[in-house]
Amino acid sequence: MLEYNVLDKYASSSSFCKTAENGMVCTSNYLAADVGAQIMRHGGNAVDGAVATAAALTVLEPVSNGIGSDAFAIVWMNNNLYGMNASGRAPHNITSEKIKAMGFNEMPSTGWLPVIVPGAPKAWAELVEKFGNLPLSIDLEPAIKLAEEGFTLSPALAYLWNKYVNKHYSEFVSKPEHEEWFRIFTKNSKPYLFGDHFENPDLAKTLKLIGTSSADEFYKGEIAEEFIRESNQFNGFFERRDLTDYQVEWVKPISINYRGIDVFELPPNGQGIVALMALNILRQFNLDEMSDVDRYHYQFEAMKMAFSDGFQFITDPSEMSVDIKRYLEDQYGAQRASQINENAINPKPLDIPRTGTVYLCTADPDGNMVSYIQSNYQDFGSGIVLKGYGVSLENRGRDFSLDPSNANYLKGGKRSYHTIIPGFLMDHGKPLGPFGVMGGYMQPQGHVQVLTNLIDLHDNPQKALDMPRWQYKPQDGTFCVEPDFPEMSMRELKNRGHIISRASNCFSFGRGQMILNLNEHAYIGACEARTDSGIACW
Repeated sequence: MLEYNVLDKYASSSSFCKTAENGMVCTSNYLAADVGAQIMRHGGNAVDGAVATAAALTVLEPVSNGIGSDAFAIVWMNNNLYGMNASGRAPHNITSEKIKAMGFNEMPSTGWLPVIVPGAPKAWAELVEKFGNLPLSIDLEPAIKLAEEGFTLSPALAYLWNKYVNKHYSEFVSKPEHEEWFRIFTKNSKPYLFGDHFENPDLAKTLKLIGTSSADEFYKGEIAEEFIRESNQFNGFFERRDLTDYQVEWVKPISINYRGIDVFELPPNGQGIVALMALNILRQFNLDEMSDVDRYHYQFEAMKMAFSDGFQFITDPSEMSVDIKRYLEDQYGAQRASQINENAINPKPLDIPRTGTVYLCTADPDGNMVSYIQSNYQDFGSGIVLKGYGVSLENRGRDFSLDPSNANYLKGGKRSYHTIIPGFLMDHGKPLGPFGVMGGYMQPQGHVQVLTNLIDLHDNPQKALDMPRWQYKPQDGTFCVEPDFPEMSMRELKNRGHIISRASNCFSFGRGQMILNLNEHAYIGACEARTDSGIACW
């Protein structure tokens, strides 16, 4: 059972532990949260609210996601837990050899080559068909209105918009495949700024087509035709079958029990298992009895070990040669825990026998809840926007490797290692609620930090999100900490051999939300102070 102090004044007063008896929506944009609440107040359930919110976020946060995104969800509906994997696949006609022949030694991050089949439109359609109370066309109406009429940029959104336009300007400006990106997302090649008005009528047209066709227009109709036409024009590898054959996969969530609470994630190709592996290691210790420095140290080491093992095997499930259950057993956690000592180590993968993102969560009056996440991956994604449709495409294919020995070796029709992960908590078969933290490889780290704050330290949900965070960089083995991370802890961790730097802002440390059952009659929600978050409740 979760026990936390709801009166802790550390929690930010702007979004401190909102409660509601009927329903709730938490996400990174307050206008999107209002959209989800609006749909649920007019007859929709938690799934309708989630889809409406997700669609609104494609309009309101193009720096993080779009209709060209992938998506994942964990759904508690009618006393059952469901998992949905709507990640995309590489085009069937692509190969590592073809990419190398084009002059690349690794997968590029922009243009048509890192684009994979978008999963979000199909995810919306399947979720609504399987669980929704309302037609998809109704759920998308608020997003369509926002795209047609526009909105005013909020502070965090404007900061990221400015940063990413400036980052990509010189790369995109001379390439014809990026002309539509410039037309849609810049004002005469300048970024939109805080207080500016932005509208995307082309995206409104696309949302209408998706809503009235249950997403068929995206995968089989006129949007698909434009997708293939531009891919052919700009040296992409897509064929019609890549879109027409695409299917969402329904999967069984995986879990471990952490201090009496069942923590659920989705199985690979997502990295949710990395969070569970780290928690498996950490449950071997009494974190609540440790000093802050010791607790950080053990968390650092557990996270390094989990990533080391995860990178070794996580990929398209059809190509994985390990039984993932082994990583969730106590034996794995105990073996890894025994390797942690007082100083930092560089862990090697354990030998196991072979075989730019938005998050939202919703809850409705009937106790149904959704944990949902979708992403264009990096920044605006690939920098490709379908002409006349306002659809920005993701660049998830950037994570494929051109090295045949790598688990994520590029193959046609393959799903890559995926960073976006929704989470869900349960207590002895009863749902506690959805949670998530956005941000690439920060996501499993955010899950671990928020959950240890919540469960080990008994922080209330808002404080669990607000506490200073650290971020492990798997690429070089270093750690970065937030500006308000304690200086004394930072010095002592350096003395133990950790390489640590302090960030100048909080934008790279994830953006989280959480909804929990307060009791049988109410929900408690918390939102991230690191972005323009919002909680809509009634």
